[in-house]
Amino acid sequence: MRRAAAMLASAVTALLALTLIVGPTSATPSNIPSASTATSRLAALTVAAESHQSTYDRDLFPHWITISGTCNTREQVLKRDGINVVTDSSCAAVSGSWYSPYDGATWTAASDVDIDHMVPLAEAWSSGAWAWTTSKRQTYANDLGGPELWAVTDNVNQSKSDQDPAEWQPPLASFDCTYARAWIQVKWYWGLSVDSAEKSALTSMLASC
Repeated sequence: MRRAAAMLASAVTALLALTLIVGPTSATPSNIPSASTATSRLAALTVAAESHQSTYDRDLFPHWITISGTCNTREQVLKRDGINVVTDSSCAAVSGSWYSPYDGATWTAASDVDIDHMVPLAEAWSSGAWAWTTSKRQTYANDLGGPELWAVTDNVNQSKSDQDPAEWQPPLASFDCTYARAWIQVKWYWGLSVDSAEKSALTSMLASC
C-alpha cells in the first residue's frame, strides 16, 4: 500500500513538473486592478454615447515608436510577454514562444502574434481621445506602463478589431474577468468614457471574477 502511494505521489509530482514546463506561460501587463477596485473604477467612469467616429484616423495615434536602442513598442511587448525570446541586431524576434491569453493558443513565430491595444485606438478616439493632442495620443498608443498592450493571436486580434466588450469578448471565457479589469483600468487611467451597453457588458464580465 505504501509503495503504491509513493508511486502515485511520484507520478503526481512528475505531472506537476511537466505542467510547469509546458503549460501556458506569459508575462502579464502591469497595473491590472482587483475586481473590487475595477468595479469602483467602472462606477466612476463617465457614461456617454460615443462621438466623432467619422473623423477617426489611425495615423492620429503614432504607434510602434522607438523605445530603446533599435527596439520599437511592438518588439518590446514581444520580448516582455514571450518566453525565451531571441532577437536579431535590429530587435526583431527570431525565436521564442508566445501564449495568447485571449484564446489560449501558443505560437512560436512572432509573425503569428499581433500586439493588441486593449482599448482599441478607434474606441479611444470616440470615447474622448479625439480631444487630445497628438503627443498624448502617441503616449497612449505606446503605453507600456499599464494593461493596454497585449501579445495575442493575430486573427483573434483582427476579429476584435475596434469593438468594445458589448460587441466582442475573448474566445477564452475564463479570461473575461482579467479582460474586463484591464479594459476598465485603461479607460479609468486615461479618463475615457464608456457607453451604456459597454458598461453593462463589463459589469457582467466582472461577475465572473
